[in-house]
Amino acid sequence: MNIRIPIILSTLLIGTALAQNASPLSLDLSTALVRSVKVDGKVTEQLSPSPRNVLPGDLISQVVTVRNTSRNVLASVPVTLPVPKATVYVAPEKGMNVALTEYSIDGGKTFAVAPLKKKITVTENGKSVIKEVEVKPSEYTTVRWTIREISANQSLKFGYRAQVR
Repeated sequence: MNIRIPIILSTLLIGTALAQNASPLSLDLSTALVRSVKVDGKVTEQLSPSPRNVLPGDLISQVVTVRNTSRNVLASVPVTLPVPKATVYVAPEKGMNVALTEYSIDGGKTFAVAPLKKKITVTENGKSVIKEVEVKPSEYTTVRWTIREISANQSLKFGYRAQVR
């Protein structure tokens, strides 16, 4: 089954743009297919930008470049990026800028830092018991970075990896 990336990208861009429309930020989302390849006998990653089709099991990199287009320093700026429904969150993208990173398991209604916890009801010895369990990263639906401060014309990059369902 092939999945068309443009549909996923449109959803991400619209959601991100709506979340940021009152902010003087420029957002640029890039998606790349991540492949492991051997180069000179060493396994390395190869990123294929803007893949047209992806298959179940493929790993993709989602990176948003945030640029302050104003002439002012902005503080406490949230940048939200949903995890496409056709994928599951795997891990943060390495080597990106550092910011407070929070995750949501309810489509972006609430956020918390990892590890997230949720309450579930289980039956033990014939009785219903509520237990708190750790949420698996594959259950994350949205990622939010809060930029402490971004200077005029400064650009920052944030991202994560997701696997196609």
